[in-house]
Amino acid sequence: MDLSADFWNTKYKNNQIGWDLGEISPPLKAYFEQLTHKNIKILIPGGGNSYEAEWLFKNGFQNVFVVDLSEIALKNIQQRIPDFPTSQLIHANFFDINNSFDLIVEQTFFCAIHPNLRANYAKKMNELLKPNGKLVGLLFDAKLNDNHPPFGGNKEEYKAYFEPYFSIEIMENAFNSINSRAGMELFCVFKNTITKT
Repeated sequence: MDLSADFWNTKYKNNQIGWDLGEISPPLKAYFEQLTHKNIKILIPGGGNSYEAEWLFKNGFQNVFVVDLSEIALKNIQQRIPDFPTSQLIHANFFDINNSFDLIVEQTFFCAIHPNLRANYAKKMNELLKPNGKLVGLLFDAKLNDNHPPFGGNKEEYKAYFEPYFSIEIMENAFNSINSRAGMELFCVFKNTITKT
């Protein structure tokens, strides 16, 4: 299964981006609107066109970083938001990032990586988040595909990945998903209270 940079660039080049909502995801917007500290350091991994990064940046959050394998996706953000700092648009593999963040936003990245990497994803999130930092976002609560992204899953599977590293504050059905994802999303808030191993 090819999930390389070329694979994702081809998807963007050919506009085969069915996961792209064209706007910020409503559950994440509702969460962001409650944030009061605008100087927190935020990472959006596998951010793609990242309307979440755009909303945050335009609402005064200056320390927003997007990492993606696709150069095209990052260029799309630059074109849409010319004053977004280019140093905060990182062309890299998420698993190669070494930094620390207060908040990491999950929006269709977890379902895009190979399912074999899910345990590594949870461990890497623990490494990247500061003590008491949070991983917040949406996970698909549906079977979806076996041989190409998006890959689905369910709450019990996800708990097995995240409980070793996080205090699970919220993992419940999103009540404000867009219509096409209604009943298929879990809204999650995981707090990094577990000592790094």
